Amino acid sequence: MLFVTAKLDKRKIIGGALALLVLAALAVLLLGGGGDKNAAAGPAAAGTAARTNEQRVAYLGALGWEVEKDPIDTQTVTIPKDFSQVYADYNTLQKAQGFDLKKYAGLEATRYTYEVKNHPTATGKVVADMIVYRGKIIAADVQSLSADGGFMEGVAFPKA
Repeated sequence: MLFVTAKLDKRKIIGGALALLVLAALAVLLLGGGGDKNAAAGPAAAGTAARTNEQRVAYLGALGWEVEKDPIDTQTVTIPKDFSQVYADYNTLQKAQGFDLKKYAGLEATRYTYEVKNHPTATGKVVADMIVYRGKIIAADVQSLSADGGFMEGVAFPKA
């Protein structure tokens, strides 16, 4: 039988406990600390890893969306330095989710578009767009491509 003993001083124990508390607090902040679904999708969404297609599909799936496994469109976009009213309105939607495109003004990013299969109220084609910069999500939305009564909303799954 093998016995191992270790001598620990109080400073090391307290330091380790504080480090664990800091890590736990960071995890709560990064993963969303509860509240309504929009709040959870907000701060937790900003900066989420999206370097691979699997990460992007998993992100949408974690929010409740069922999407086709491959994007139907991939496009390089430039975030404008000066926002038009349309872009300012779009950024207002993004800010409500914890994103802010102003930080990326003038930079090139990639927009991935996925077909949504489970929107609870929409008829017609619905897509989820995700804008990614350096492997991190910087904006996302869900929108109807219907000519009559289209919409654009945040990526939090709509409540029934």
